[in-house]
Amino acid sequence: MQEIDKNREIKVRDGLCYRFFKRAFDIVFSFLFLVIFSWLIILILLIKWLEDFHRPWYVSMRIGKNCKPFKFHKIRTMIKNADRQKKKLIKQGLNEADGPAFKMKNDPRVTPFGRFLRKTSLDETLQFIDVLLGRMSIVGPRPPLPEEVAKYTEYQKHRLDVKGGLICLWQLTKNRNSLTFDEWVELDIKYIEHRSLWFDFKILVKAFWFVLFDHSGE
Repeated sequence: MQEIDKNREIKVRDGLCYRFFKRAFDIVFSFLFLVIFSWLIILILLIKWLEDFHRPWYVSMRIGKNCKPFKFHKIRTMIKNADRQKKKLIKQGLNEADGPAFKMKNDPRVTPFGRFLRKTSLDETLQFIDVLLGRMSIVGPRPPLPEEVAKYTEYQKHRLDVKGGLICLWQLTKNRNSLTFDEWVELDIKYIEHRSLWFDFKILVKAFWFVLFDHSGE
């Protein structure tokens, strides 16, 4: 990996025209998605509830633009009280990610139906509600947990210079779980410094391909 200059100035591309059309696209796309696929979301929630008879959605606090916290929604893929189990897994040294992030390829907390949801990315569909409400964007760095941000360096906090998103460059990288956290941060900063409507469009096209044909990051 090329040495990173962590003292360089990060220039955020955030022009008024770009922000207007990006937000307009977020509103239209997320609204149409929720209307067209509401039946699918309801069906998934029902199946998830039947799997273990617990609340099928998951709400957690995440950190957005300028370190502002917000409520983040997902379809639950793990067992009940998975957050408590996470602390035990960390103490056992089973975290496979470096830095403040937590990753396990074969996380024992993930349920059978949850694995299917993750493989197909269907667990992310409720986040279109967060996009519609303006808490997130469709394209942008993935919003982190508060306990992760608490461990960030000043350089890593630049991930939070823009609104978090559903899709980021890290997700579209082959074998993404083999990347270090610093490499993940660099991908987010690359997006922040080069983002544009055309760049967002290319990321969306690549995201559709990854969802349909590529699961190398699993």
